[in-house]
This record gives sequence, structure tokens and C-alpha cells, in this order.
Amino acid sequence: MSYLAARWRRSILLRTTLTVLLLSGLVITSVGTALFIQISHGIYRDKLSGSISEAQSLIDYDQSRLDATRYRTDIKLNDVIREILSISAVGRTPESKEVLLVATASVPGYVRIYQGASNQVKLSAIPSSFRKQVLRANGVQSLRLAVPFTTGHTRDAIVIGKTIVIPSDHLYEIYYIFPLHEQNQLVEFIKNLMLLTALGLILLIGLITGIVVRRIAMPLREAAEIAERLASGELDRRLAIRSDDEMGRLAIAFNEMALAMQQQISRLENLSRLQQRFVSDVSHELRTPLTTMKMASRVIYDAKEQLDPAAARSSELLLSQIERFESLLTDLLEVSRFDARAAILEVREVDLKSLVLRSIDELKSSGDVQVTLSAPVGSVLAQVDDRRIERVIRNLLTNAADHADHRGVAVTMAQTDREVAIGVRDYGNGFNDREAERLFDRFWRADPSRARTRGGTGLGLSIALEDATLHQGTLKAWGAPKRGAHFVLTLPKSPGIPIQVEPIDTLPKDEIASILPQLDLNED
Repeated sequence: MSYLAARWRRSILLRTTLTVLLLSGLVITSVGTALFIQISHGIYRDKLSGSISEAQSLIDYDQSRLDATRYRTDIKLNDVIREILSISAVGRTPESKEVLLVATASVPGYVRIYQGASNQVKLSAIPSSFRKQVLRANGVQSLRLAVPFTTGHTRDAIVIGKTIVIPSDHLYEIYYIFPLHEQNQLVEFIKNLMLLTALGLILLIGLITGIVVRRIAMPLREAAEIAERLASGELDRRLAIRSDDEMGRLAIAFNEMALAMQQQISRLENLSRLQQRFVSDVSHELRTPLTTMKMASRVIYDAKEQLDPAAARSSELLLSQIERFESLLTDLLEVSRFDARAAILEVREVDLKSLVLRSIDELKSSGDVQVTLSAPVGSVLAQVDDRRIERVIRNLLTNAADHADHRGVAVTMAQTDREVAIGVRDYGNGFNDREAERLFDRFWRADPSRARTRGGTGLGLSIALEDATLHQGTLKAWGAPKRGAHFVLTLPKSPGIPIQVEPIDTLPKDEIASILPQLDLNED
């Protein structure tokens, strides 16, 4: 069932063909039903008209012969009655008519001596309601009826009835029965013929629709396949141009679009390669003069006691800005390595708890920041590249300190048998959902105009994410305006082992505690 549902969603040919089949089936069924009803009613109406005319003639003739017995001695009443009921069974067909003569019970002193029927028709075959209708009417009356026979079978027929007077003034009812076998066969034949015709029309419409839609859908399907290949990177794929009609113009426009997109992507790739090479070359080239400048600034800084206060302060600023410049170059070099896929891991077993403690001590020594640590007792060992992981921790701590607004930073560590996680929580301004989408973008800051005590390049979180991914780990973030942020680094303890459990939830525990009362209130 799911396969059919998927085919229905993905195939315009299937949807269009089945929809046309369904609608055409409804139209043909409606028209065919109305036409069949009209034809069958016409057949039975013609049979009824003929039966009434024939029965009226027979009843008038029978009445005239019965009346003749009053004044002609050569015509015997019993002989006339016998002739009326003597429709022979020899050589009869299903279309042969029958006759039924019954006494009228409502007439005082009625006799049943002349009652009878032809060929085993039951005397009780006529419903009492129809008999009353015949008695009340002056002319002949008709009814379609399943006439029962004494043999146990019934026959669909039209019954024509009228009252008749038998000398001496005995009121009887005479009914002529005209079977509908031939009409029923004709109606059944027409019904089967119309069913076969309707089925053939539906199949023919479906076939024509399938052929027409296929001629339209196949180029669209080919265009969709080519578009998917273009999206996957096969930029040299093109549509075949088979005609000069709308589909041909569509193929030409599609190919021109694909060519323009290929050229644009090629230009962007070349530009990206040039930018990456420029960043890499500039970063490398600047390191040599930067090293010289740093050595010179260090000499000046070491001799600041011999300088006047203004020059001594300038030496401090010079050294700090050169160190900041060196940090920026280091980040740019690392980014260029990631872009060139030249970053490699130097894995060894490390106590991550020691790395966290060392990063916290460095942060505390560089400013007035309150940092708390919650970690397991003992060592937290994992096989990682300690240089990269320490950089990730340092970036997270620095980022938290920059946004903590003197409200403190909380660091949490947790581990399982196969994973270890480090969470860094601050209670500053946080970020909204729109900012969260660009949180790990290069050179992006939530508030570029905001004054920073430690500067910043906008590369720290981007590099941290690259380092975590290089370890087959994850770096996730939670944040809310005015409620701070929470970054969680999760790493496998051994290289190549996928993460199955995250020891620390991205949503901080204090936020879960604040949500629970609201959930309880809603449940109540």
C-alpha cells in the first residue's frame, strides 16, 4: 500500500490516467444508466401497449360469444367457456399467453362453476388488490407480475384484466397473461452490450490518456532526472531536443539555464579557490614579519620600565594587538586547512578533565569571570587530538565569558562507556532562532557593534564545529533571548566509533525545571 501511495505521489502519468479513468467511468456509468433505463422502459412500454390492445380484443370477442349463447341454441355456454380456457400446451413457447377466469366473490350468489386457467396457472395468481382495481374500473387494467404456476415456477409477465358477464348474469373476472421472456432477454442483452461497450470505452479512454500524458510526462520526467543529476554535481547533463514545439522550447531553455548555472558555478569555484589560496598564502606570508614584529614588541615591552608612562602603555597595547593578530592568522590558517581537507588528527589518550581545568584557569587569569565546574570524580579519558579539543573548549569558554555579562559560566562534564560530553552554560543575552541558524557561520557575530573585552574574529565557533566533526563528534547549541546559551560538545572516547548516546542534553537542566511546572499546569 505504501508503494502505491509513493507511486501516486511521484507519478503524474499515474495520477492523470487514473483520474481520467475515474471521471470517464462516472460519466459513462451515469449516461449509460439513464440510457438503459429509457431503452428498457421503452421495450416494456411497447409490450404493454400491444398486450392491452390484444387483450381488449380477446375480451370483447369472448364477451360477444358468451352473449350469443342467450339467443342461439347452437352455441353452448360450456363449449364457449372451454374454448376460452383451451389455449393448447402443445408446441407452446415462453411467449405464449395464458388466460385465467375467476368468479367475483363480491357478487351475492356467485358461483365458481366456470372458474379455470390454462396450462397450470394458479387460480390464486392474481393479487387481491389488483382484482379490486379491476372490479372498480370500467376498462381493462394492467399489472406486471411474477405469475406462479402449479408446477412451482414463476414467470415474469404482464397481466391484463377486466370483468366479464357469463349468462345467467354471473360476474367473472378474466385475465390474459402475456409473458415477458423475450423482452427480458432483449433487455439483458442490451445491458450486457452496454456494459461491454462502457468497459471498452473506459479502457480506450485510459489508453488514449496514457499515451497523450506519457508524451507530455516523459519529457518532464527526463527534465526532473536531469535536474536531480545537476543538483548532485553532474553539471554537464543536458536535455535532448526532439521537437520544435513547447517541449522543445522547454528543453532549449532548460539547457541554457543548465549552461549558465554551470558557468556560474565554475566561476564561483574558481573564485573560492582563489580566495582560499589568497587566505592561505597571506597567512603564511604574514607569519614571518609578524614574528619579527612580535620579537621587537617583546623587547620594547620588557624595557617598559625605562620608558615614560605613555610609551610603556603603548608597548602593552602593541604586544596585545600583535598577539591578537597572531591569533587571527592562526585561525585563518586553520580554516584554509579545513577548506583544503588537509586537517589531520594526532590522536592520543588524554584526560579531558585536565584540559577543561587548564582552560578554566587561563580564562580566570585573563579576567574577572566566575566559572563553576561539575565533573565526574577522577579522570575522564578519551583518545582525541588534545590540541584541537583544548582549542574547542577554550573557544566555548571565551565565547561564554564574552556573553555572560558578569553572571558567571557553568561547565559540566559527563561520560558513558563510549561517549564523553562537555557543556558550557552562560546566563547572558542568549540568541534567538534566526541567529541560531548562523551561529556556526564564519565571520558572523550576533551583534557586530557590541564592545568585546577580548576581541574576536567570528571564526571561533566555526573552527570548533570543524574540530568536533573531525573527531566524528557533535557540537550543539541552545539559546534563548535574555536567558543565556548552552553549548554541548559530545565526543566518542575512541576514534571511528559513532555516537549513540549524548550524556548531556542540549536543553539545560535549569530550563527543564522551569518548563515542568507549565507542563503540569497544562495537564491539569
